[in-house]
Amino acid sequence: MSSARPSAVRLVAAVPLVLALAACSAGAGGAPDDDPSGTTAPAVAGYPITVDNCGTEVTLDAPPQRIVTIKSAAAEMVLALGLGDRLVGTAFADGPLPDDLADAGAGVPVLAEQAPSSEVVLSTEPDLVYAGWESNLSAETAGDRTALADLGVATYVNPAACLEEGYQPDPLTFEGVFADIIEAGDLLGAPDAAADLVAAQQAELAQVTPSEAGLSALWYSSGSDTPYVGAGIGAPQMLMDAIGVENIAADVHDSWSSLSWEAIADAEPDVIILVDSAWNTAEYKIGQLEANPTTALLPAVQEGRYLIVDFPATEAGVRSVPAASDLAAQLEQLAQEGSGS
Repeated sequence: MSSARPSAVRLVAAVPLVLALAACSAGAGGAPDDDPSGTTAPAVAGYPITVDNCGTEVTLDAPPQRIVTIKSAAAEMVLALGLGDRLVGTAFADGPLPDDLADAGAGVPVLAEQAPSSEVVLSTEPDLVYAGWESNLSAETAGDRTALADLGVATYVNPAACLEEGYQPDPLTFEGVFADIIEAGDLLGAPDAAADLVAAQQAELAQVTPSEAGLSALWYSSGSDTPYVGAGIGAPQMLMDAIGVENIAADVHDSWSSLSWEAIADAEPDVIILVDSAWNTAEYKIGQLEANPTTALLPAVQEGRYLIVDFPATEAGVRSVPAASDLAAQLEQLAQEGSGS
């Protein structure tokens, strides 16, 4: 009980700020000119809209105009839909924005390097907090979803990150990723942009040719003593399926999981996919593999058969299809090098 009290106090303290924002919005044209009482808001096509998001009902009466995003997948979705001008803050970036979104996101305020506090989030006067993970919306972080809703702040979580039974993608598929883009477009008031984005990504995905070489692969995310790897139902599995490699941890019913070095050595993967991040680089992981006597003798390590994927592309979102294209190209390059061509 006592651990939740500070956040509850912070949220209550923010009530005047949120109510003031609501009053200001109404006075600035939130009601028709012929309704001075302000009791009737103008209808907005496609709204109100309600979705079941990770088990939480989210209703928006109009397109959100002040959006805070937490995690890269959320920020990149908003930017890819052409709505960067509505971003009043971002937090907990997993890495730099991709080149095609860098200019659009260059001026967006960074609220926190990791999970922002509720005070910081509410100081931006948001009408929507869009999170990459459910854990980003808790009393210890940006604020509990129910408490934020009571303050008039809607919340939304990347559906691919839902963990509850019946909501967690099982398995995650590109069809599911495309559906999430469409839902985000509907919620944010950009359905046409979402449809165009999905069409472009479907066309790009159609150009990805899976390998037919029968290769096995390890998806190495992090960890030294015990490696953390891509398992059988999440984004890593989806991407490995797309490029035509067999995940050595495919039988683990999870998105990511720990796996012993001994199990990895026994599986003897043909290629190793390395997740590259500023805090745990691909180069560091290669050093770990070469220094570990259990993996140093693996042919994939000795021959440097590595594929590299940026950390922000490891979570489902607008980077998923480009990641598949890039990994497929890297795999083809490895095949050409192996054949001596």
